Amino acid sequence: MKLYGYWRSSAAYRVRIALNLKQLSAEQVSVHLVNNGGEQHSQAYHQLNAQHLVPTLVDEGAEGELNLSQSLAIIEYLDEKYPQAALLPSNIEHRAIVRSMAQAIACEIHPLDNLRVLQYLVNDMGVSDADKMRWYHHWIIVGFTALEAQLSQHSGRFCFGDTPTLADICLVPQVYNAKRFNVPLDDFPHIVRIDQACNQLAPFADAAPELQHDAN
Repeated sequence: MKLYGYWRSSAAYRVRIALNLKQLSAEQVSVHLVNNGGEQHSQAYHQLNAQHLVPTLVDEGAEGELNLSQSLAIIEYLDEKYPQAALLPSNIEHRAIVRSMAQAIACEIHPLDNLRVLQYLVNDMGVSDADKMRWYHHWIIVGFTALEAQLSQHSGRFCFGDTPTLADICLVPQVYNAKRFNVPLDDFPHIVRIDQACNQLAPFADAAPELQHDAN
């Protein structure tokens, strides 16, 4: 397998955690999101991912080469193909709760604060850096407030019970982003506690952005 990503990409970070939890290896191929106007916009990468986003997983299977985009789809593909260290509970109701928490992060918080949105706000709409940061903080706080309520009902050591799941895989990169941009986290004790518990585990710690081969 090959994973096309970028060291600071939250979505690629998620997939790295999933691979580590399952003890799977993939060749890491860097797609720099800033250099040369963003390597994700190159013609070569467009052939792999028409969305011009990372990550992309390329997997050689019995039916030929699979190019798969979108981190949640990639992670669920890995979970179904390699069922060891399952990332979703076996119970149907519990799976739905975990997916709900994961999607609250990956579909509600992250897209609004993603690089291309922030670039559009500044470069096309003329938003100031200060107002860009107000935007960034606002949407993380809104999302974390709702997620904190879910965690108060369902969390154990991790987001759902005492085993890491897809929800934790999504949470840790989002907390990393929040800390990077100085979002106050005092009102989110469950989120802070779970993030700390996750990062005590090697699969999460080893996936950290600063430890990646293309970090600079």
